Formats: sequence, C-alpha cells, structure tokens
Amino acid sequence: MLSFRASLGLLLSSALVAAPSVASPTRKVTPHAHSHLSTASRSHKGRSGSRGRKLRGQQVIDSARVTKIQQALIREHYLSGDANGQWNATTEQAMQKYQADQGWQTKLMPDSRALKKLGLGADYSAAINVKSASFNDPPPISTIPAAQAAGFAAAAGTDRASSPANKAN
Repeated sequence: MLSFRASLGLLLSSALVAAPSVASPTRKVTPHAHSHLSTASRSHKGRSGSRGRKLRGQQVIDSARVTKIQQALIREHYLSGDANGQWNATTEQAMQKYQADQGWQTKLMPDSRALKKLGLGADYSAAINVKSASFNDPPPISTIPAAQAAGFAAAAGTDRASSPANKAN
C-alpha cells in the first residue's frame, strides 16, 4: 500500500497534468474583433490630438538671447544684416552652418558647444563660490604643506625629489 506522502504526490501531479485541459479557453482578439473592446483596454499608440506626445526640451529661444546669438554669428561672418531678436530661417541656417563647420550636429536648437565657442556660454561671475570654484587657477605648489604634497606625490606615483619645485629649493 502506498504511503500517505506518495498518495498525496500522485494526486497533486495528476491535478497539474489535468489542469490545462479543464482551464477556460483563452480568446484571441483578432483585428476584426477589436471594435467591441472598451476604449480603456485599447492601445493608446497612434492616438493623435491634444493628448499626443509630450514635447521635451527647449522649444523657444528668448528674444534677447536670439539677439546675442545673431550678433555673435554676424561677428563670425555667418550672418549678415542686423540682429533683430527673431529666430527665423536665416538665423537657423547660419547657426546650422556654423555648427557644421565645427564638425558638430546641426539640430534646430543651438548646440551648447557652439554657444560657448561664440562666447555665449554660461556666466558664473555671480556664483556663490566664485573665488573657490574649480575654474580658478590652482594655488602654487609652494603654498601646499610638505607632508600633504608628499602624500599627493605618493598617491600619484611620482618622485617628489625629482620635481622642478624641489630642485629649486
């Protein structure tokens, strides 16, 4: 006679084998049967209108900024005439030409590298930590304590004794 555990195992395994045959059949939705589905269960792909894709990134350039860009493009001989503060087709083409000549992308909005090269990069002069910011020159090596400088040299794997600063001492 089978033990209780063996009987239970046999019963469970037969139930698992028989389960798919008694399960309710799934219904495949064909393209023709799509019309009876509620709007909540339909896919939102392809839907157009006011709830379409959300626009990302900058969409419009401020008039004062456009004037500065135009002045820089005029100075670099990519644009002629006067700066009028309107991002129009002429300004757009001049910016794209400038960026292409630099070997950069030619998107509709100006590239940050192009703006920096035109002298229109971010202005950090009013930043809170301007005096100690990383864009200042580093302090002279003579102002660094010897023990600290030795630690830097050891970490970098350089020979402090052969450095020009020590040869001068």
